[in-house]
Amino acid sequence: MSQNKYNLSTLGLLFSRQSLKSIWNDLKEAIGGTEKDFTRINLGKAIFLLSVPMVLEMIMESVFAIVDILFVARLGADAIATVGITESIMTLVYAIGFGLSIATTAIVSRRIGEHDPESAAKSAFQAILAGVVISIVIAIPGILYSKDLLRLMGASESVVNSGYMYPALMIGGNSVIMLLFIINAVFRSSGDAAISLRVMVLANVLNIVLDPCFIFGWGPFPEMGVMGAAVATNIGRGVAVIYQFYLLFKGNHRIKLRLRHMKVSLEIIMKLLRLSMGGIFQNLIATSSWIFMVRIISGFGTEAVAGYFIGIRILIFTLLPSWGLANAAGTLVGQNLGAKEPGRAERAVMAAAWFNMILLGLISIVFIFKTGYFISLFTKDPAVVEAGIICLRTISFGYVLYALGMVMVQAFNGAGDTRTPTLINLVAFWAIEIPLAYILATKAGMQEQGVYYAIIIAESVLSILAFYLFRKGHWKKRIV
Repeated sequence: MSQNKYNLSTLGLLFSRQSLKSIWNDLKEAIGGTEKDFTRINLGKAIFLLSVPMVLEMIMESVFAIVDILFVARLGADAIATVGITESIMTLVYAIGFGLSIATTAIVSRRIGEHDPESAAKSAFQAILAGVVISIVIAIPGILYSKDLLRLMGASESVVNSGYMYPALMIGGNSVIMLLFIINAVFRSSGDAAISLRVMVLANVLNIVLDPCFIFGWGPFPEMGVMGAAVATNIGRGVAVIYQFYLLFKGNHRIKLRLRHMKVSLEIIMKLLRLSMGGIFQNLIATSSWIFMVRIISGFGTEAVAGYFIGIRILIFTLLPSWGLANAAGTLVGQNLGAKEPGRAERAVMAAAWFNMILLGLISIVFIFKTGYFISLFTKDPAVVEAGIICLRTISFGYVLYALGMVMVQAFNGAGDTRTPTLINLVAFWAIEIPLAYILATKAGMQEQGVYYAIIIAESVLSILAFYLFRKGHWKKRIV
């Protein structure tokens, strides 16, 4: 018993004054930033110092969606549907941004683990350059065909005619999203996760202040309705991107961009593209399945779509912080593989996975028993509230396995193995989720609840399969 590190004496020490003071100091260090080498310090502390700012950063990212829908919900079901359908289209932009950020994380974290900041800076610039070019290609058709995109997603003519400028501005301004993802990935993967947090705080403060001003025409601002939400979001993210560039060139952090780094390197770009293609397809497979879910649900009416998007926004608010923990695991995998410490990389992933499962398990209990309270914060429409309750309560039952899958997927990505998660997503989402959702919703007569059952089943298969492949350990041999 004396050798059991989890005995009562040890548990008592966890809550001692000295222990609480140590936790508080670690918390301040995590949020304020640290210069520690994450391949050398205590593994538990490394996870804590990286995950705290990453979790908070993901919360800030989810606040964008929550704030927009809170204000837009006052404009009615059509406005909610406009934002929701546009977000479904924007998932393709997010997928590309995530794919590029995955490649950036794998390469930059590996170079940092090898103690080669010069190569890390060169790779960072190539990632930024690729993001700018791709965002321009996406923006042009998004601006020109915004009405057609809404119709394609099953929007009613009233939604198309009243809200088409919202997707035009969001897709047209996708470069700020792309750069925000990529440059924050540079900071996170180098170990400067606290900087990414500060960037997202700035973007959110601006969005919160500007959203009601542009939507409702407060003060000297024009009343722009749902289009105002897009204007506010783009301004908030745009200013944050300018701040990112300032920090990159300021030179007081692990990644320091200089003129000598700003040269096109086809070798690095090709390596980034190879890695990012896996990440992009990985996310496109997952996010395109959500587009199919929306298309199926839209057949059951505007209220069902509005309820679905409110429920999903609440789910995202809790899942994105869990992605913060998963991102921390991915960064530690990359850095420790660079430092030739594969065993330490595996231990970091398992510790992050257990914590994530406990966290989301507790949250799921709250959502299952208090669903109506959270949905009613966004709308008082009885039909929309009922649809949102069905969505949130049903999907919450799969939270624990979602948590496991998130960490496993990011562990592969951090190692530079983007192919394995892509294949897993292909099986889970295209082979299982899409056909099963259609069958349960339409053929079995379950309507939108059948879609939610399909989501739970597909995500559970993904998590179990990812865990099995992770334990086989082939990712440890990946060369980046």
